[in-house]
This record gives sequence, structure tokens and C-alpha cells, in this order.
Amino acid sequence: MDLVEGAMDSPWVYLAILAFAAIDAFFPIVPSETLVISAGVFAASDGEPIVVGIIAAAAIGAFVGDHISYLIGRTVGRGMKERAEPGSRRAKSFALGQRLLDERGGPILIVCRYIPGARTAVTLSAGAVAYTLRKFSFFDGIAALTWATYSTLVGYIGGQAFEDDPWKGLGLGLGIAIGISGAIELVRHLRRPKTAAT
Repeated sequence: MDLVEGAMDSPWVYLAILAFAAIDAFFPIVPSETLVISAGVFAASDGEPIVVGIIAAAAIGAFVGDHISYLIGRTVGRGMKERAEPGSRRAKSFALGQRLLDERGGPILIVCRYIPGARTAVTLSAGAVAYTLRKFSFFDGIAALTWATYSTLVGYIGGQAFEDDPWKGLGLGLGIAIGISGAIELVRHLRRPKTAAT
């Protein structure tokens, strides 16, 4: 407990948040939400780290990481798209990704930022299908900032509820985040078109 509190009081925590958020964007095994929510909990109970600093570090890290993912898609994914045989499953997947991003690129980029794994898939796809960088950057900026604010405030609310016991606050904050993510997945599942019975 003292070790975690000491880390949260360190100015290096902002760099850690930035790095975790960046890496999580293209290597989704790194748990950036957990770190951001934890920082929000301790901000509520100790006043350190500072909420604005947490949001800024997380948003910048997410934005940078999403652009790294986009560039990976632009180089590696584009080659895969060009080598896909017409009519193949891969070619159809790329065509579907292209169509969805052309029709609803902004909302897709914003919503998928909140879904671990999906954020990586959509940013890689955006690069692979050559979704314009200007549009990508605009919508990704909105996605990164709202995600960072949401994650920080979820932790902060949990920390406020259990000011004297940050671990309970962390549990509440993570519970809220998991509940909201689960609700998003449920809505996506219910809205998915049903395939015709064969």
C-alpha cells in the first residue's frame, strides 16, 4: 500500500500514465485504464496526482499510441490489403472496414476507444484502408480526451466515495468501468444484425 501511494505521489506517475496509455493503444495487454482509474482514486483521497495532469498524460499517451497503431496499419496492413485476393475473406474484411470507416468513421473511432482490443483493431484498420490522417487525428483527439477524462473521473468518484480507504475506491472505480464497458458490449451485441437461419 505504501509503495503504491509513494508511486502516486511521484511526478514520474504522469510519465508512466502517458507511456502505458500509448503502449496500450497498439499492444492491448498493457492495462492503461487500470492505472488511470487508480491515479484518479488517489487524486481524490490524497490530492496527488493532480486530476488535470492525469487527464493530460492519459489523453496525450492515447493519442500518440493510436497514431502509432494507425501507422502500423498504414505500412503492414496496407501491404496485406494489396496482397489479398479479390473475393477472399481477407479482401471482404478490408472492404467492410473501408465502408464502415467511410460511412461512420468518426463515431466508430470514438466508441472503439472505450473497448480494449477494439481500439487497436479500428486504428490498425484505419491505417490499412488509408482513412485520411486529418480525419483520423480529429476524431482520435476527441476519443483520447474523452476516454482520459472518463477514466480519471471514474477513479475520482470511487476515491471520493471511499476517501479513507483508497482500495475500496479503486474497487468501486473499476466496477463502474467494467459495468459501463459491459453495457456497451451488450448494446453492440443486441444491435448486431442477426444472420438468416440456413
